[in-house]
Amino acid sequence: MMFLSLKHLLTRKKQSVLILLGIIIGTSAYVAISGMMLGFQTKLMDQLVNNDAHIRISAREELLTSESLDSFPEAEHVFWSLPPSGRKDSAKIQYPLGWFEKLNKDHDVIAFVPQVNINVIFNRASVTVAGRMIGADPLKQERVSNIQQYMISGAFKDIGTSGSRIILGKALMQSLGARQSETILITSGKGPSMPFKIVGVFDTGSKNIDENTVFTSLGDAQKLRGSPSEITDIAVKIEQPDLAEIKSAEWKTSSHEKIMSWQESSASILSVFKTQDIVRNSMTISIIIVAGFGIYNILSILVTQKKRDIAILRSMGFTPNDIVSLFFNQGLILGILGGVIGLGLGFIICFLMGQIEIVPGRMGSSTGRMIISYDLIIYVKAIIIALLSSLFSSIFPARAAGSLDPMDIIRSGGQ
Repeated sequence: MMFLSLKHLLTRKKQSVLILLGIIIGTSAYVAISGMMLGFQTKLMDQLVNNDAHIRISAREELLTSESLDSFPEAEHVFWSLPPSGRKDSAKIQYPLGWFEKLNKDHDVIAFVPQVNINVIFNRASVTVAGRMIGADPLKQERVSNIQQYMISGAFKDIGTSGSRIILGKALMQSLGARQSETILITSGKGPSMPFKIVGVFDTGSKNIDENTVFTSLGDAQKLRGSPSEITDIAVKIEQPDLAEIKSAEWKTSSHEKIMSWQESSASILSVFKTQDIVRNSMTISIIIVAGFGIYNILSILVTQKKRDIAILRSMGFTPNDIVSLFFNQGLILGILGGVIGLGLGFIICFLMGQIEIVPGRMGSSTGRMIISYDLIIYVKAIIIALLSSLFSSIFPARAAGSLDPMDIIRSGGQ
């Protein structure tokens, strides 16, 4: 039966080749575009999930309203001509020891690190740059984030626990015109400038981090801020990053601190991923429709043109199911052959795209080339798409061929 199916397809070579090309192009396009999009998503997700905390606990934020002052005994006699506005924030986490105890007991928490985040001003000679300083224990910080992987000079642990040492982003160092082992002045604006020695440089590829961020020890950051023993943030890493939003919502019910998961802080980027997935799914549907209609048309034409052959086969003892199988196999052959060739062509396109050199950190790897995903699921979906479009579009012509009666074909003079 398979031999007869192949022979039928080869009698209409041009039509068979055209529909085969449609399946090949559709399958390879899906593989190439999915590989590029998922590669881009993989890099960004790695930065979102592993470059910073899964959950960040910060000093509370509260908007100031007229209701905020109702706790005063005389509040009922106060009438505002202009309601109060602004913020009534706390500059520190009120009871960090309670959080430490809670996090240590939580089995979902892998690691956490107390931090001091300060807006600072960097000075070197006549150059002044505004930025951010993060003070943390280097060993704990390495457990929460993958900052050590982005070190291009020195080691993250070199900041130690004291000694006024910093590591900074490559772009920030270039803006300051500084070099490693050099000393720069840093001030928080609330006190005198302090000298800090550059002991390392990192390059994450994220412009927002590399252009304005330095890391130092927790004690040195507290000293610069003028608040010994106070912390402003706790960065938490949990075992299952996807559950960070649920865990943060759970903690919010028992705390006044500001608690934010990585999903909440990266909502705009995640919405871009959803848009990309919609584009990929739309493309998948288009492939199925185009390939399906092509296969349906060619098999329908074959059924019409091969009515006389069908009558001869029926008179030789072929059952209606045999006839259905004959034409159904043709769609199956087109789907398998087109899908396999499409997978190979898509892989080659992905490989070639992976050799394209782009700006490091912009959709690229550390080598400066575009990141392409070769995830097996892409190729599995692609071959399933090719087969499904072929099989479903073969059903109706095959059933129509199987329902033909040989006597009716002969009476009508079928060719």
